[in-house]
Amino acid sequence: METSTGGDGTDAPAADPELASTMGFTGFGKKARTFDLEAMFEQTRRTAVERSRKVLEAREKEEELQKERELRRQHEDNESIPSGSSLTKHPSVSAYSDTESSGSEDSSDEELIGPPLLPRTTQVQSEDTDELIGPPLPPGYQDSDDADDDDGDDDEMQDEINPVKKIPDSHEITLQHGSKTVSALGLDPSGARLVTGGFDYDVKFWDFAGMDASLQAFRSLQPCDCHQIKSLQYSSTGDVILVVSGNSQAKVLDRDGFLVMECVKGDQYIVDMANTKGHTAMLNTGCWHPKIKEEFLTCSNDGTVRTWDVDNDKKHKSVFKPRTVQGKKVIPTTCTYSRDGKLIAAGCQDGSIQIWDRNMSVHTKFHCRQAHDPGTDTSCVTFSYDGTVLASRGGDDTLKLWDIRQFKKPLFSAANLPTFFSMTDCCFSPDDKLLVTGTSVKKGGGNGRLVFFERQTFHKVYEIDVTNASVVRCLWHPKLNQIMVGTGNGLAKVYYDPTKSQRGAKLCVVKNKRKTRQAETLTQDYIITPHALPMFREPRQRSTRKQLEKDRLDPLKSHKPEPPVAGPGRGGRVGTHGGTLSSYIVKNIALDKTDDSNPREAILRHAKEAEDNPYWVAPAYSKTQPKTVFAEVESEDEETKNEPEWKKRKI
Repeated sequence: METSTGGDGTDAPAADPELASTMGFTGFGKKARTFDLEAMFEQTRRTAVERSRKVLEAREKEEELQKERELRRQHEDNESIPSGSSLTKHPSVSAYSDTESSGSEDSSDEELIGPPLLPRTTQVQSEDTDELIGPPLPPGYQDSDDADDDDGDDDEMQDEINPVKKIPDSHEITLQHGSKTVSALGLDPSGARLVTGGFDYDVKFWDFAGMDASLQAFRSLQPCDCHQIKSLQYSSTGDVILVVSGNSQAKVLDRDGFLVMECVKGDQYIVDMANTKGHTAMLNTGCWHPKIKEEFLTCSNDGTVRTWDVDNDKKHKSVFKPRTVQGKKVIPTTCTYSRDGKLIAAGCQDGSIQIWDRNMSVHTKFHCRQAHDPGTDTSCVTFSYDGTVLASRGGDDTLKLWDIRQFKKPLFSAANLPTFFSMTDCCFSPDDKLLVTGTSVKKGGGNGRLVFFERQTFHKVYEIDVTNASVVRCLWHPKLNQIMVGTGNGLAKVYYDPTKSQRGAKLCVVKNKRKTRQAETLTQDYIITPHALPMFREPRQRSTRKQLEKDRLDPLKSHKPEPPVAGPGRGGRVGTHGGTLSSYIVKNIALDKTDDSNPREAILRHAKEAEDNPYWVAPAYSKTQPKTVFAEVESEDEETKNEPEWKKRKI
């Protein structure tokens, strides 16, 4: 068998021509070619190394050429500078010559490789100060900056030392709630809406973002009929409002004032108030749980403090019954949650302050029997933001600060703060350094004041003359940094500072008053029929302007005429321009054929013809016509000449 030499030097047997012709192609029968993989890999590696070496050499040559060009350009620039000029040398050369230890004169002509060194001024500053990076600072900047920092630190220290500077009282706006006492204030957590309630049974909604400089409430309603509003508060999420009034059933409204839930009324004939489903006497106040958005708290003259769930209006959740020293029932006049929601505090008519664990309703956890004078209504108890102290506003004209861990005697006490209302409250500043309360005055007895006490020393550090009436409610919102005040003459004032406060009243004072339209003032009376059938019940009262816009779009209410039919016609109407016989007839009928000529002239147009040829009327009445008495007498000839032909023929 013949052999042939392969491509790699190995011998392969020659192909048989007969077998190849039989199978149909010439390569059949040859031995497969073998390859040396190690030799191939080695050859590939050598090729790659050679190529990499060539690329590196080319790059090195390019870099050397670029460096030579830069050095040549620097040398030309140095030679072009005249000896007597005041210009400095290139920064790299001057810096290098300054930093050179040998100090030789021809050091500026040496070939430098790399970026230029920093000037001496920058190096000196970096040694003296804290490593400045960048160009040198202008002269005097360092001292002025330090002075500004010192001034800023001094201002901050003064603000920390003197919290009075944080009181936002430079500007104020007045919201006219009504003519009677504003006894309740509520502001949602975001600070966008304010609700006010008063002795006139009204609850008014104020929207700072949607209100203009006219300062008008966008909604007013009486949710509790003829009962005075005692307390208003937004929930922690701001979607519902708790309304506590003079009746025994608290209500929960949504943001637009519509009823969400009403507490059930208890049975007043049951002796043990724990066995009733709800309060049986007038409510005093209420508040929301700070952590659980569905739970709220109320206290009543039936001697109980009850917690409720918004989702269950059939029965309360738990009952707390304050007791006197003798174990008798005592009326709680105010109640509140602690900041973490674990404690419930109540001020009672016997002057005591009683605190329970929220989960333990039988015995009190903290108790102070003689917090205020017996027989006086403690109008407010509130916890500080850090939760360590409790402030109480008593009916004995005092304001006291308590540490609940040492609850036998107050930390501080302030007297001569008159109060005539059972809902006069107090509140802490957002930074917990000040305590605020209002004072009451008799009619014509001066101005009601807003008094600020420092928490650490309890010194009176500031006061604001609000108005010539009592200050009943005060509310300091932590996000807005604005103070809301409710007064005895129907006003709700908002104090703010343009630089220290955020949003709130700042949004509405910059808006111009909107011009009222005449159509908007004509509103129809809204009849409330809560027990009517749905088909007879009137829809919710909506804005007049929006209703007018909807009526304008309604073709029936706006009496909009039907447009002319274009085309062949639609909706049972025939088009005036069509190809059918009916459209042709309609087109001819619709033509204007009115005659604008004078009707008298139109009638007299035929008078001469009727006189000349009296065929229809004159012959019928010729025998019955009277003889003319006042007619002019004419001659016989003229008469006969003028006689009509039929008379002549008759004669």
